[in-house]
Amino acid sequence: MKLLAIDTSNRPLSVAVLEDTQILATTTTNVGRNHSSTLLPIIEQAMAQAKLAPADLDRIVVAAGPGSYTGLRIGVTTAKTLAFTLDKALVGVSSLAVLAGNIVTEGQLVAPLFDARRDNIFAGLYRIKNQRPVAVIADQHISVAEWSQRLASYDEPITFVGADVDQYADALQQSLAKQFVRAAPQLDLPQAVVLGLMGRTLTPVSEIHNFVPNYLRLTQAERDWQAKHPEKEHAPYVEKI
Repeated sequence: MKLLAIDTSNRPLSVAVLEDTQILATTTTNVGRNHSSTLLPIIEQAMAQAKLAPADLDRIVVAAGPGSYTGLRIGVTTAKTLAFTLDKALVGVSSLAVLAGNIVTEGQLVAPLFDARRDNIFAGLYRIKNQRPVAVIADQHISVAEWSQRLASYDEPITFVGADVDQYADALQQSLAKQFVRAAPQLDLPQAVVLGLMGRTLTPVSEIHNFVPNYLRLTQAERDWQAKHPEKEHAPYVEKI
């Protein structure tokens, strides 16, 4: 199976081309440039390095969130467009699971997180089984204080991974004491290779057009819509891209 993996869900941008478990090409940057202008050239470069034409691909794998609204929209829109245009399978993978996948210690509890501002984070808890992250607590948008309380019940080390961990390290250490373990900094960036390896065995989405990012919180469009329709506050609003 030949696949293209794309992760623009946060500040880093990562692209990889794989054939089964073999890495044909990969690029990861963390320079904070505009993903909308750099993603396609990086994809083209990776495909050229892999010596593949777009038609050679079997599936497109994309980091589906949570993360940056803008980053998610860029990555998911690009992946959907490629999958639809090329008539290829599309697979979405949790952005937090991809980050947790940087840890390979068997049995380890891993807590990947992204900053969500105002002392809130996107976070999930995973356990590494057979070198794959398996969800223990589902991804969520949560305050740092509440997240610390939820993790306090686990009487074992928890490895925190992500570029935003240091921003909240003091608060986490105060609450979790000996449980808190900081992953090595070189593991903080999500890798499209990990994304691709995870996505190659997952079931593709059934309807490409209906696939949307997993924002885990209201978008500005949703907040505006609910403000204008208070009587329908709990009605679903789906932002198609």
